[in-house]
Amino acid sequence: MSRLSRDFFARDTLTVARELLGQRLVRVLDGERLSGRIVEVEAYIGEDDRASHAHCGPTGRNAPMFGPPGYAYVYFIYGMHHCFNVVTERENYPAAVLIRALEPLQGIEAMRARRDGVPNLRLTSGPARLCQALGIDRLFDGADLCAPDALLFIEQDAGVPDDAAATGSRVGVRGNAAALTAPWRFYIRGSRHVSRQ
Repeated sequence: MSRLSRDFFARDTLTVARELLGQRLVRVLDGERLSGRIVEVEAYIGEDDRASHAHCGPTGRNAPMFGPPGYAYVYFIYGMHHCFNVVTERENYPAAVLIRALEPLQGIEAMRARRDGVPNLRLTSGPARLCQALGIDRLFDGADLCAPDALLFIEQDAGVPDDAAATGSRVGVRGNAAALTAPWRFYIRGSRHVSRQ
């Protein structure tokens, strides 16, 4: 399978978010491939998006969102969890897609070891859970996901037909009415690995 190119991520964020469904997130950890099929994502677009970390302008924390597409934006939340986003669109325009849930495919035993042996359905069904299972932390913040030697990247896999894709409002966001109701969460309909049904 080939890795997704920078051109893939440079497009409109909603298009990227929708087309990430069904693709494969890969983390190479201690020489082993840990991977999962992307089943749920959320889009965050521009400084006008009150749910986005970029709505207050550039800061040290959100700097990768203002960088070129195809890079990772990893943040730490609640003093205990990491969340992984892929930066989209053009440089200096802050946009990113949060990877919310995966269907585990490879390295499941290694994921279980990192997640205290929880069942497969809960291994990667949430942004913090998938980061813990795959060993994604702030060391990947600003990492180039398109580099040939990247240890974290997204591979092209079977896409998801339109009748299998669903949209809804984002989970647990704050902001104005537009931020709370924007249908910028995309997920695979019927997937048992989605974080919120």
